Amino acid sequence: MALARMIIVGELPFRFVEHGGFIDFMAEVEPRFEIPSRVTIARDCLRLYIKEKESLRKVLMAGQKVCLTTDTWTSIQNLNYLCLTAHYIDVVWVYYKKILNFCLVLDHKGETIGRVVEFCLHQWGIDHIFTITIDNASSNNVAIEYLRRKTKDRVGSLLGCELLHMRCCAHILNLIVQDGLKDLNESIVKVRNVVRYVKSSPNRFEKFKACIEKEKIQSKSLLCLDVSTRWNSTYLMLESAPKLNQLCNGRGDLLLKGMAQRMKLKYDKYWGSVDRINPMLFMTVVVDRRYKLKYVRF
Repeated sequence: MALARMIIVGELPFRFVEHGGFIDFMAEVEPRFEIPSRVTIARDCLRLYIKEKESLRKVLMAGQKVCLTTDTWTSIQNLNYLCLTAHYIDVVWVYYKKILNFCLVLDHKGETIGRVVEFCLHQWGIDHIFTITIDNASSNNVAIEYLRRKTKDRVGSLLGCELLHMRCCAHILNLIVQDGLKDLNESIVKVRNVVRYVKSSPNRFEKFKACIEKEKIQSKSLLCLDVSTRWNSTYLMLESAPKLNQLCNGRGDLLLKGMAQRMKLKYDKYWGSVDRINPMLFMTVVVDRRYKLKYVRF
């Protein structure tokens, strides 16, 4: 079982146990230990998974309230995936985060997502749902409505699941920043294309590093290509790009004002009024002794 845990935690292939180096190592450590085959270790890993799953299921079925987060995406093979994660605090105030499901889904339609999540909750015996945090795609609103209809009459539902939907703050922040960056889009695209060109082959990247040394540029950061769903990756890309300020010359205060206006409009869409914010966020602030009612008034 310890070997199975090592395979799982280290994300090692099952055939690792048949590798010559590992066999030689175990011969030195404990010659009497009979090394299992990759088929046996795969069976042991599955047995360990079932044991841990049943242990977690007992905790979740015992009236444990959970917050859920879920996300969907499409792989480069054009396959749709969904991940469902449970977050909870036990009786001694220890926080846990457990992945309940990682599976293929037919599509990203709201009802499809809702049905998959519902089936997963049924499998785990979860009735006490606090909130579900999900990004702001319109299909997710349909998914939440579906889950609300299916779970509102359960014994463990909170206020008839009226406050079930928690919009992902990180996703909203990303939308706000990306909207503001649209005014800088031309300059950002130029930088992105340069970074993509340099990083597209090892030879180009090595030549680029040689140029840095030749020009004696005092910078330890290398080029970073941004990702559309992570606004801070765009910041890191622009920060590491040499002489970036020259790309933005001549646009000044007018540009910044336009960015701010765009960002404010996107902010107002999700957080512009109290009615658009899940009241559970206010409850969280109140029970945090660092903030209490001061931040609720703000």
